[in-house]
Amino acid sequence: MKITKMQGLGNDYIYVNCFEETVKDPVTLAQKISDRHFGVGSDGLVLIMPCEEADFRMRMFNADGSEAEMCGNASRCVAKYIHDRGLSNKEEISLMTGAGIKILKLNVKDGVTESVRVDMGEPELEGLKIPVNVNANPVIGAPVEALGREYRMTCVSMGNPHAVIFVDDADSFDVHGVGASIEVNPLFPRKTNVELVTVKDRTHLRMRVWERGSGETLACGTGACATLVATVLNGLCERKAVLELNGGPLTVEWDAETNHVFQEGPAAFVFDTEYEE
Repeated sequence: MKITKMQGLGNDYIYVNCFEETVKDPVTLAQKISDRHFGVGSDGLVLIMPCEEADFRMRMFNADGSEAEMCGNASRCVAKYIHDRGLSNKEEISLMTGAGIKILKLNVKDGVTESVRVDMGEPELEGLKIPVNVNANPVIGAPVEALGREYRMTCVSMGNPHAVIFVDDADSFDVHGVGASIEVNPLFPRKTNVELVTVKDRTHLRMRVWERGSGETLACGTGACATLVATVLNGLCERKAVLELNGGPLTVEWDAETNHVFQEGPAAFVFDTEYEE
């Protein structure tokens, strides 16, 4: 099976062109192919598929095989793959995801996609719809316990659930211990992604992320969007900011008129190869 590895700010996935290939068991394939010792190594598996309701469809599976609703970094890579590999010459693409249709605008120079701006839609702030078992709208400063300590979280869904926690120093914080604990906290019926955030100033945030089903990753597009929304809700930053992720900077904006969140950043090919199932 022909596969392509791509990365957006170090958030790496294996991409399969399902116009040419057939994936019968994506759950098992995601688990095997993502293994960084016995497989190819990635944060998960992304399928690029035909769609009647949009230009294309994206299905994505975390490294543990669980299917995720949406991934901002993966959607940018999908847009680059579609354009640069000749599946479409459009510079604006509609993409069906598990969180609905997203609009991707490509910045193309000399036939090559340099960056992609993704309309991530409106954030969901109602607790029970995120979902988190906190009956509030929005969920700001809700208590959550991890490793014997209580933290305060702001919860947002960008098609998938996020718990954003502000800390003094994200770089030295125990993301692995606290993130893994909160991910499976009973407050979250579908588990959750966890963002640990330090506010540098009103237009710069430092974020590390523990992704549901994958562990700490170098970047998370939906997490960056959720973080900006949460930080604005807490009055700590402007509606447009640069988020410093482990894999690099991502620009995020929460538009006041449309209530939509936009993220813009790079996408890159790593290699093409064949994988023997």
